[in-house]
Amino acid sequence: MKIALLLAALAAPYDLVIQNGRVMDPESGLDAPRHIGITKGVIQEISEKPLEGKRSIDARGLVVAPGFVDLHRHGQTPEAYELLAQDGVTSALELEVGVADIDAWYAEREGKALVNYGASIGHIPVRMKLMGDPGAFLPAGDAARRAATDQQIAEMKRLLAEGLERGAPAVGFGIAYTGAASRWEILEMFRVAARHGAACHVHVRSGDRADGLQEVIAAAAITGAPLHIVHVQSSGGPATKAWLEVIAEARSRGLDVSTECYPYAASQTRIESALYDGWENRPAADYQRLQWVATGERLTRESFLKYRKQGGSVISHSNTEAAVRAAVAHPLAMIASDGGRGHPRSSGTFARILGRYTRENRDLTLMEALRKMTLMPAQRLERRVP
Repeated sequence: MKIALLLAALAAPYDLVIQNGRVMDPESGLDAPRHIGITKGVIQEISEKPLEGKRSIDARGLVVAPGFVDLHRHGQTPEAYELLAQDGVTSALELEVGVADIDAWYAEREGKALVNYGASIGHIPVRMKLMGDPGAFLPAGDAARRAATDQQIAEMKRLLAEGLERGAPAVGFGIAYTGAASRWEILEMFRVAARHGAACHVHVRSGDRADGLQEVIAAAAITGAPLHIVHVQSSGGPATKAWLEVIAEARSRGLDVSTECYPYAASQTRIESALYDGWENRPAADYQRLQWVATGERLTRESFLKYRKQGGSVISHSNTEAAVRAAVAHPLAMIASDGGRGHPRSSGTFARILGRYTRENRDLTLMEALRKMTLMPAQRLERRVP
């Protein structure tokens, strides 16, 4: 009997069969019970009839869908990869801030990561490197507050091009954190991305909300670079619906513009960053909206000033659920976590979309939610990552 079972296993055409699952494919629209045959980690067959495999999983009563693709994930550590895998993510990319040394970043993770990974060549870290900025992750000195010379702009262009040639899938920008970067400097970086067919993943400039959005759409139109606006509900705030209308209008005129959102009304960043320049004498209510990640405490003016000198992560409870729901429900907004450490989005973004916004609020159908978490981000990447 044991020999017969062994021979049957050896003869089985697939390494693994997932049986009886509700297979949902946002690209083809398939939503039906199917059997999936997998060999060497690659799907070989999706069948209405039962399949034979060396191993099998009975997925009766469960949905079988593509793994989720997170285009905006900071803090890519073994701990983060484990949390992402538990949230259904099989590919996580650091495309907003990015890194300055593509080769070193990939070498550090090769053969060790629990999920697929990737990083952009980042305007922020390249600018920090050239200006000797002391910031740990985001600029805290000259890279945030000093204009670049023509020579530095030329060197930034060279380093971005080198990163793209070494395998970076995109160019990352956090213009809100590098306010001293001129519009000309940003345009020059877009030109590099355009020459390499790479998308620009951008946290738009702070200040007038419409102005920051228009700056990068203009840069995309001038250079031909694909554009991806990160966390539209966070940057757009009360104007989120208007931002989405502008993005839709730009697309209707042939521009390659996409966007993303995360399903939380609270954001997170570094307290020493340029985003908090000029906060020394704000009303008490503004400080109360800030939460210090290390302790969970809400801030006062005194604690804000203390922690700003110290540096670290702070959560801002400054958005509205209406802005979040507008973005989540919009057909152009894909889902990305913007996760790091200390914020629930780091481990619960995709489950929250499926639970709160799909099952409970019914802002999305299940197929729409899956499309935003699988097909849409894959399509954003496919030009550089087939």
